[in-house]
Amino acid sequence: MIIVPVKDGENIERALKRFKRKFEKTGIVRELRSRQSFSKPSVLKRDQKKKAIYKQRIQNNED
Repeated sequence: MIIVPVKDGENIERALKRFKRKFEKTGIVRELRSRQSFSKPSVLKRDQKKKAIYKQRIQNNED
């Protein structure tokens, strides 16, 4: 459970912003989206390899 203490006289929008940040850090939404559909382990591995290759190319181009 996420608890966001609101200080006296604090703007409610600022407290909401802190709540959203904390909620995003937990990764709940990301996990829910990934669980909506099943992906085969071979497909996941392939996607991870593609992502790693992409990152490596970007890193090599910076050097």
